[in-house]
Amino acid sequence: MGDASPEKRSSGCSLLGAVFRRKHGWPRRSTSTGSVRSANPNNLTRNPSTPSSRRKQGGFVEGAPNSPQRDNGVSHKDRIIARPGQNHVRALPAYRKPQQTAPAYNQNSQIAAQPVHVYGQGKKVPFGSTGISGELESMFEDHRSKGGGKMVRASSGNVMLQGNLGNLRQPGATTTQTNSHDYQSRNAKEGQRSTASNNGKYSTTSGVMGNVVKRQNNEPEKSPSLCRALSTRMDPEQLKILGNEDYKNGNFEEALALYDAAISIDPNKAAYRSNKSAALTALGRLLDAVLECREAIRIDPFYQRAHNRLAILNLKLGDPEKAMYHFKHAGAESDPEVLHKAKNVKVHLNKCTEAKKKFNWNALLNECNLAIAAGADSAPQIFALKAESLLRLNKHEDADVTMRHGPNFDVDDCTKYFGPIGNATLLVIRAQVNMVIGRFDDAVTAAQLASKLDSNNKEVNMVVRKTKGVAMARSKGNELFKQERYSEACIAYGEGLNYDPHNSILLCNRAACRSKLGQYEQALKDCNAALSVRPNFIKARLRRADIYTKMQMWENCIQDCKVLIKENPNNEEVSKMLNDAQAHMKRRRESQECRDMRIIDDVNSDNNDDASVVVVVSNSESFKDYTISHEISVVLFSNKQDDKSITLFLEQLSNRYPSVKFLKVEVEDCPELEESEGVDSLPSFKLYKNGSRTKEISGNDYDLLESTIKLYMS
Repeated sequence: MGDASPEKRSSGCSLLGAVFRRKHGWPRRSTSTGSVRSANPNNLTRNPSTPSSRRKQGGFVEGAPNSPQRDNGVSHKDRIIARPGQNHVRALPAYRKPQQTAPAYNQNSQIAAQPVHVYGQGKKVPFGSTGISGELESMFEDHRSKGGGKMVRASSGNVMLQGNLGNLRQPGATTTQTNSHDYQSRNAKEGQRSTASNNGKYSTTSGVMGNVVKRQNNEPEKSPSLCRALSTRMDPEQLKILGNEDYKNGNFEEALALYDAAISIDPNKAAYRSNKSAALTALGRLLDAVLECREAIRIDPFYQRAHNRLAILNLKLGDPEKAMYHFKHAGAESDPEVLHKAKNVKVHLNKCTEAKKKFNWNALLNECNLAIAAGADSAPQIFALKAESLLRLNKHEDADVTMRHGPNFDVDDCTKYFGPIGNATLLVIRAQVNMVIGRFDDAVTAAQLASKLDSNNKEVNMVVRKTKGVAMARSKGNELFKQERYSEACIAYGEGLNYDPHNSILLCNRAACRSKLGQYEQALKDCNAALSVRPNFIKARLRRADIYTKMQMWENCIQDCKVLIKENPNNEEVSKMLNDAQAHMKRRRESQECRDMRIIDDVNSDNNDDASVVVVVSNSESFKDYTISHEISVVLFSNKQDDKSITLFLEQLSNRYPSVKFLKVEVEDCPELEESEGVDSLPSFKLYKNGSRTKEISGNDYDLLESTIKLYMS
């Protein structure tokens, strides 16, 4: 590839040989398949071995000393070079023929079609161009297979990105059609191109040079980093320098591609591996970065920069022992802060182990947070421990957020770094998180994969059975619910809850079944249980609001609806439910006000102040005497500061139902009665029949109290 190559020496005197018609033969070079002759207004003879697109310095050159055209048996000294006529038409090269549109070339130039052969994956290239171009061709194929920028061959010695080059076409500009080109003015443009190009650089023409390759019009423009790289004649050091420039500018993908190119040329250079590790780290591919650092150290065991980078990576991945080992070998490149952080992480990890053995989940959660803050911010096993502690504390949503915000590495990469047993532990916790959130298929997949990695682990096998059981129960219950077989569906969901008693999905589904069966209190309990482990579970809250509506618990329904409206203001179903609940509350409030006014009027009309029929009881003996001596007794349990209108309402009822005894217990004066009678809330009414407690009614539900009294008296 140097200046003393045979191609350089032969092509240097080609013009003199063409003019003076030297009598001895010379090695002839095949015409570049991608180059086009410049315009020839003077009708001068050109030697085909000097293509107009050849780079002057530092470019790729290809010779064809064994070209088949030399084996025609004609001596060069008798060979006459004919001048081209005015109306000759250039023959199309072989690689142009498959195109749909192929306009004629300039009428003033003429060239014979060159023989071609197939190279690589069916690509036609000039015969004899399997030198540097062959290496470039394989490099292009490797780059394309990795999803890199699209590159095409512009000629036998030049390459370019598929798309527009130069500073006239910027990304976002209107793309030109590349399926056909105007070849009529091609020669004139070639003359301008050869004048504008310098040292193998492409000119800033608006057209596309070289072979035309079809591409989609909506394909984004690619970075010219690799195009610049190839202009360095594949010098790995130059590729590294270009990669460093892209790395400093934040173009990590381009830098990675350049480092890969340098490694493909010189795979035994530790610096290239180390730089590639830095680019992978910047892209978040930490496990791949570790492998590249290890390879750099294998090549050069005393490469201190690679040791330092590996120390930092192991610290972030939660392996303080390895981090301290590589810190010691980093020498002058070592970072003292890494050693300090590694020691802190080690202390917190030891405490995590102790807390887990003692089932102290709060302590485990705290130590995991401290380890992450100390520097192990990309350690999957620490995030998994944190998620496990949250699961044990029945904070399912927090556990899911922890796993989603933690590192998400490829399973195979994790197995390589952490080993099969370590990765199996991670997968088991991920399976449990997926199960409690409702991603049952993902849970079963993760558990089965963990079982393959560590088949003898009892915990892993238990999680496999658990995930399968819950998933099957959910599927069975859903099918029965669709068939309106609600009792059987309720039983099916219950079977799944035997495996996971706090599974919010199964609890919510069973609540739906119980609501359909009219079992509102049990359905309400299931909804409350689901929301206790997942406070933001919208489906469970919506179902609970509906149950509150059916139980006419309007205040609770309004509270849930307001929470749901904040989550989704456009939910028409929730808006309608909220409006209905507020309307019922308004009617109840108006009814209560009217009743209070009526009671006050009745009391004012009574001139006998001592004729109060509501007896205040202050001890348990008097309480028993009153309740036993009367067939029906109504007892109000309240505080002294409670609304006096309740007492006024009891006095009104006593006038309407003189056979019923009305009592009042102020719990401050008689707390033993509150405990013995099982009072859950204040104020509240309790009805007694012949001394036996029969029913408890809320202190605000006057209508239910009066209707119950009527029922007992009937």
